[in-house]
Amino acid sequence: MMLHRINLEHILFLDIETVPLLDDFNKLDDLSKMLWEQKTQYQRKEDVTPEAFYERAGIWAEFGKIICISVGYFKMKGTVRNFRVTSFYGEESKILKDFKTLLETHFSKAQHLLCAHNGKEFDFPFIARRMIINRIEIPYKLNLFGKKPWEVPHLDTLELWKFGDYKTFTSLKLMAHVLGIPSPKDDIDGSQVRDVFYKENDLDRIIQYCEKDTVTVAQIFLRFRNEEILQEDEILNV
Repeated sequence: MMLHRINLEHILFLDIETVPLLDDFNKLDDLSKMLWEQKTQYQRKEDVTPEAFYERAGIWAEFGKIICISVGYFKMKGTVRNFRVTSFYGEESKILKDFKTLLETHFSKAQHLLCAHNGKEFDFPFIARRMIINRIEIPYKLNLFGKKPWEVPHLDTLELWKFGDYKTFTSLKLMAHVLGIPSPKDDIDGSQVRDVFYKENDLDRIIQYCEKDTVTVAQIFLRFRNEEILQEDEILNV
């Protein structure tokens, strides 16, 4: 797929923020605790208890939930371009239903693509799994069953950066840095989202962080096309 041939208006850029299902490991029932211990035994170091490791539960769709999906899309009018950003947040099933509605209305056509950083490994499957858990029918854009690789409507800036090299992971922050994309210094880190959500109850801060990451994904995509990155006055919250 030639990146320059893709109409920017056909891409929905997105990022998700996730947290553990519950704020405390001890609130899990006994079976869930046992299953968590089994699920994470290879990731945990021997001296790390399942309880201590639970703060990372948001990484797994079986033990985490989505608290925000931010999306962004280009609108072009002649030589004028702007990038519109909006977010779905609150109760998880509502987030997922609203996102599904977007995919089945404004981004439902065959030429429409979804783009995220590490989206193929994290964002897209996480959303699909949480939809199944919440008994929401998976929209066509996320349902990969029976599709050939070239029929999957997903772009992934991490995959594009790998150029076939699967030994490495490059964070969104590192990619933005090496590509000369300015990054706000007030960003929270992904590892802080759980505490900001459960301890500080500051969802607005998480939404801002999620939206900034969504803009960064679009900026990286522009750099892949060797195009000028977005200026602040081109980015609109809607």
